[in-house]
Amino acid sequence: MIEGIIRDSIDRMATKSLRRDGYLIANIYGKGLGNINAAFKTNDFIRAVKSKTSIAFDIKVDKTKLKVVIQEYQKDPLTSQLLHVDLMIAQKGVRANYSVPVTVEGTPKGLKNKGLFAIHKKRVLVKTTIEDLPKSFHLKIDDLDTGDHVLVRDLKMPKGVECFLDPRVPIVGVIKAK
Repeated sequence: MIEGIIRDSIDRMATKSLRRDGYLIANIYGKGLGNINAAFKTNDFIRAVKSKTSIAFDIKVDKTKLKVVIQEYQKDPLTSQLLHVDLMIAQKGVRANYSVPVTVEGTPKGLKNKGLFAIHKKRVLVKTTIEDLPKSFHLKIDDLDTGDHVLVRDLKMPKGVECFLDPRVPIVGVIKAK
């Protein structure tokens, strides 16, 4: 569990001071709930996010435990240092948008035919409740030959999960090498 502090001030000087002390600035929000301005130790946050096993994870801010999902993060364009993160509270029974990762298994047979394997979408945007949220979309790619793709319409959506992407959008495929 990641522990954070509540930011008293949200002005520029206070934010710079927190960043200098090794904190990551965060906004926590949820449907029908007030925003929480928080900060986490940057290294602790990165370590916890890399080791998480599901999309939603637990945090503790000001003696309050919350289950959250990363909605967006911002990095410094020059140093790639994490600057800011938006966390959405995963409320039971509330439908929200989530980015579900795509995992692949196998080696496409098109690689032997001078093809290149391409991942077009690493995450698929879906709308569902936290209870129905899949951990990932797992694809078996052994049968993909040169020119074959797995499209959004080929994904098996669990009950209660909706995807609003165009069904013709490719997720993974084997393209011809030039």
